[in-house]
Amino acid sequence: MIRMLLLLFFVSVAAFTLVSVSPIDPLQANVGQAALGAMSQEQIAKLSEYWGVGIPPVERFFAWAGDFFRGDMGMSLLYRQPVTKVIGVKLVNSLWLMAIAWMLSGIVGFILGILSGIREGSLLDRIIKGYSLVIASTPAFWLALVLLMVFAVWLKVLPIGLSVPIGVEASGVTIADRIQHAILPAITLSITGVANITLHTREKMIEVMESDYVLFAKARGESTYRIVKNHALRNVLLPALTLQFASISEIFGGSVLVEQVFSYPGLGQAAVTAGLGSDVPLLLGITVISAVFVFGGNLIANLLYGVIDPRIRRGGSRA
Repeated sequence: MIRMLLLLFFVSVAAFTLVSVSPIDPLQANVGQAALGAMSQEQIAKLSEYWGVGIPPVERFFAWAGDFFRGDMGMSLLYRQPVTKVIGVKLVNSLWLMAIAWMLSGIVGFILGILSGIREGSLLDRIIKGYSLVIASTPAFWLALVLLMVFAVWLKVLPIGLSVPIGVEASGVTIADRIQHAILPAITLSITGVANITLHTREKMIEVMESDYVLFAKARGESTYRIVKNHALRNVLLPALTLQFASISEIFGGSVLVEQVFSYPGLGQAAVTAGLGSDVPLLLGITVISAVFVFGGNLIANLLYGVIDPRIRRGGSRA
């Protein structure tokens, strides 16, 4: 808990500092230069007070921090709604998208890594390794644009963007509509997340297959399936699980770009809008929530260590 509190404090300080030194003028960005020129000094003064222009940054930060620790994230300056309400709506869309991408990337990457490690040096291994290396060096936004152009523009089999059909009331949106609109963003995040899991699992699988106990199992005539099931799976699963939960931060970071490309109204797009519009309360709220999710992923991985490998649990008990 102490680590999490320190993490949230320093992350919020870093985010607030970056917004404070940003060259974006909140008044020009949200009102416009032409509109400002037609306003009176009294109106400009009221807008400056609303956007916090002229208030010392340290005073603004500690005012926000005091309200935050009392459970109040403040009001969004752009949406004119409580930050908790805005984040609640955006978070539901993002979690739906990121959960699909996170599970797909973990499962597919783990399977591909095992197949590649078992068949080291084969044609299958070279194909999987080559695919992973290419995908690992491919920007997420570029891949999103390619998939958007192919499946939405050329083939016209998937929606071009958004999270629901245009012109349909919220009560008329079905789960099938949401799934259809989430396919392209989720696939984009999944493809970019598969590479690291695959390459890491492959290296660990090669180490296990070259170990003495696996060689002894082969000498006894055990099949490859039984060797993987009885000897290799548990040794490979622990590091893969660690990497999978650590990839939550990558999923969050990738979702910012992917949601922009597909105009997906999630937490990532809201963060970009808040940053460009100098909506400090909303941006800090999103930053803190994102940090909590990343920290929570690492915490869950630590708790699952003992479930997968009892030796770690016994070592922790003795310590």
